Amino acid sequence: MIEVIESESRKLLGRLRDTLAEDTAGQERLDHITHLIADSMQAEVCSIYLFRDEQTLELCATEGLNADAVHKTRLKVGEGLVGRVARKKRIVNTIDAPSERGFRYMPETGEEIFSAFIGLPIQRLGETLGVLVVQSKERRCFTEDEVYALEVVAMVLAEMAELGAFVAEDSAIGALHTRPEMFKGTVAQEGVASGQVYLHEPRVVVTNPVTDDPVAETKRLIEAIDTLRVSVDDMLADVPQGDKDQREILEAYRMFANSRGWMRRMSEDIALGLSAEAAIEKEQSLARTRLEHSPDPYLRERLHDLDDLSNRLLRILTGQGENTGAEMPENPILVARNIGPAELLDYGKGKLKGIILEQGSVGSHAAIVARAWAIPLIVHAEGISTEALNGDPILLDGERGTAHLRPDETVQAAFKDKMAMHHKEQMRFADLVDEPALTLCGNEVKLHMNAGLMVDLPSLKTSGALGVGLFRTELQFLIRSSFPKRSELTSLYSRVMDAADGKRIVFRTLDIGSDKVLPYMAPQDEPNPAMGWRAIRVGLDKRGVMKMQLQSLIRAANGRDLSVMFPFVAQLEEYRAARKIFEGVLEQERKLGHVLPRHYEVGVMLETPSLAFAPDAFFEEADFISIGGNDLKQFFFAADRENERVRRRYDTLNVSYISFLKQIVDRCKLHDTSVSFCGEDAGKPLEAAVFAAIGFRALSMRPASIGPVKSLMRGVDLGALNEIIEKASREGKQSIREDLQSYLAQNEVAY
Repeated sequence: MIEVIESESRKLLGRLRDTLAEDTAGQERLDHITHLIADSMQAEVCSIYLFRDEQTLELCATEGLNADAVHKTRLKVGEGLVGRVARKKRIVNTIDAPSERGFRYMPETGEEIFSAFIGLPIQRLGETLGVLVVQSKERRCFTEDEVYALEVVAMVLAEMAELGAFVAEDSAIGALHTRPEMFKGTVAQEGVASGQVYLHEPRVVVTNPVTDDPVAETKRLIEAIDTLRVSVDDMLADVPQGDKDQREILEAYRMFANSRGWMRRMSEDIALGLSAEAAIEKEQSLARTRLEHSPDPYLRERLHDLDDLSNRLLRILTGQGENTGAEMPENPILVARNIGPAELLDYGKGKLKGIILEQGSVGSHAAIVARAWAIPLIVHAEGISTEALNGDPILLDGERGTAHLRPDETVQAAFKDKMAMHHKEQMRFADLVDEPALTLCGNEVKLHMNAGLMVDLPSLKTSGALGVGLFRTELQFLIRSSFPKRSELTSLYSRVMDAADGKRIVFRTLDIGSDKVLPYMAPQDEPNPAMGWRAIRVGLDKRGVMKMQLQSLIRAANGRDLSVMFPFVAQLEEYRAARKIFEGVLEQERKLGHVLPRHYEVGVMLETPSLAFAPDAFFEEADFISIGGNDLKQFFFAADRENERVRRRYDTLNVSYISFLKQIVDRCKLHDTSVSFCGEDAGKPLEAAVFAAIGFRALSMRPASIGPVKSLMRGVDLGALNEIIEKASREGKQSIREDLQSYLAQNEVAY
């Protein structure tokens, strides 16, 4: 039986609940709350600062300071003790505020006579909405019990702010989720889209932060936790016995679900007057603050487990499950913190107009799917899943990496013009589908597309691609909860070849590791996974997996031509070892009586600078080479392509990088080895033209890029471009981009 704590803090929460229920204006309600808190804490001052914008806090209500300072006193995040609380998301509790480092005296408030100070972040699930401050003339440190009570109050204030309880005109406490907002992210897939928000996992809204029946609330919490534990046990029971990795993940979930400390803290919160939902969110917010600052990566990873369990528990309590009843709007733009490939594929091609993620990466499986669907995607759009509501109008600019939520008329008009121009360009490119990418000097550049899903294959015809230069086989592994069977892969690869209708498809063997981690393989604790155990390194260590995939490809070919490519090869011996495995599997299939490919070729994706300097034997033995531009560029410049601070610093048209690529092309020509360029840069018209000028006669890109690249190719002379490259090199220029743009402008070539 719960012990109801009939303390001043519990009484305060009851009074807060009554205030929330009153039909009063936002400012009046906020003023009343500061009075209640100061009175309950027996302190002279209580103030509430709320964010006016991302970097500015505004004094929105006070009891005890100069009333004229309200909505006039502002400070930046990090400025003064209040700003420190907002930046660090941590409590400041001091007996002598003026002597604290960073103290800022604001004469308009009249606070110089107050010594004791406690400031707490007003936050909800990691999002800081403001700062709650209590001050006193008496030099005293607020006790642990008082701090705990104020944490509870701050949490309730956050929920009240979320519910719009403090709305006022022309101040920092304007209505949430109503104002135009612009979010900046990282471009993962270009394009523009206009539509309405569709939240992947809508936020659980807590409408009852305070309760007057702790016994009933505790019973609700216990019942919900029991349901949660049963669901985790059921998930564990469904895991195959041999799947050790998934079992370990769910065991961690079960450990959290059965944590006595977690249950005890939530029960104490309820005893003080919080509802069960508010108690869960309070503990979730506090844990998030602690774990986000932990230097231990294991503890930071556990934050995701706790978040997931807390959200599951909230959905059980509120009934706001995955099926919220929210209808998908006519032009949905998906908004989520993050999303897995299986969840994304469930939406189906053609339904979503765009995707915006708070997390993710430019090389993630979500980005690969978005490219396959030819819809814009931006990642790292921090805060959007908290601010956006289902059905909100939104404009997605996948070229600048911005999202305009609830845009005003000016932004809408400018965006409408941009979309019209984009549509006009697409119509122009559609007229070139059946035309070759033939330059003015008579050189044809063969344009191929990248793929990874069956739904990509119709683009072979509609885009004008001559074949598939890269088929990513890892997607079929990423969207599953266990290893696919050989028969399933054989069936898939066979259907892919059928859909290609005789056009060449280059199958890249399993490229996992780095940012593509299989959910059923043990995660590798690597400080730099992009340069760690991945791709061919995994294949050579897990030969059973590689052999199974190669068997599937050979059987799928069933007498047709087969092109296989090994990823991330760094030295000749790795290629030789992989090819030996392929030829061993081929011989085994022959002995088993399976039909062998009519013709086969075994190539390499060159993604490491080391392979460019491999012995001549490598270029003689490899049947073909495809430059993996995304990884090769980041390793050439030592610039992580996921790091916004450095990835845009280095230009693909840098003279040294172009010279390096030309050396590779020349070595391939010397040994009569076919070479192509594959990756994001192949789909950029300027870059593609330069690649053609230095000798590439095959490029592979996303289907939507083929039109723009072909259009530019048909308007340039490769000899002229070569002269620009050589002149820039002689003059010691860093990049040829400006000279190339000048040439195109002078010759009135659109791109």
